[in-house]
Amino acid sequence: MALNPQITNLIIILGMMQVSKKIPFDDPQVLMGVRILYIVSNIVIAGVYLYLQTKINSKKDLTTLKYVEPAPMGSADEPKLITTTIHSYDSQQLRSLWKSQLMGVGMMGVMHIYFKYTNPLLIQSIIPVKSAFEGNLVKIHLFGQPAIGDLKRPWKAAGGLMGMGGQGEPKADKKSIEQAERAGSGGVKEE
Repeated sequence: MALNPQITNLIIILGMMQVSKKIPFDDPQVLMGVRILYIVSNIVIAGVYLYLQTKINSKKDLTTLKYVEPAPMGSADEPKLITTTIHSYDSQQLRSLWKSQLMGVGMMGVMHIYFKYTNPLLIQSIIPVKSAFEGNLVKIHLFGQPAIGDLKRPWKAAGGLMGMGGQGEPKADKKSIEQAERAGSGGVKEE
């Protein structure tokens, strides 16, 4: 039985916090080594994402994908029917991965350069790489796993704190799609 990725992330964070207490960040060579580790980990992630982009574009799977995107929690909006292709869905997911990674690098830059925090560099050299290799796009396009079961599109949105996301999961069953089409919220095509 595999552990939940959020639990393994928590274990890694707690372990690395203990390890980072023992690392002499005052030594300029050690600090430079940790900075290089952080930069290399981000280059690895960028390389994986660029490879994914080439795989997605080379496959250019134009199979139609219909799903009902739930309304945001607390909103009075109706669920929205989305009609797209697997190629554009995967491209959209990859764009969100890039945005997430760049946001993390930006936050880490502010924490390290402006606030002079060094301990998070070590943790952020490991967790994002682990998360990148656990992603659905990587499992399908890099590791060649079939898009069935948990890997069937559309994917559940990654839950926030303690798995509580701001939205429900997208529904791709025939009944939900027909219901959204009858409700007049259909036909939203994403390119």
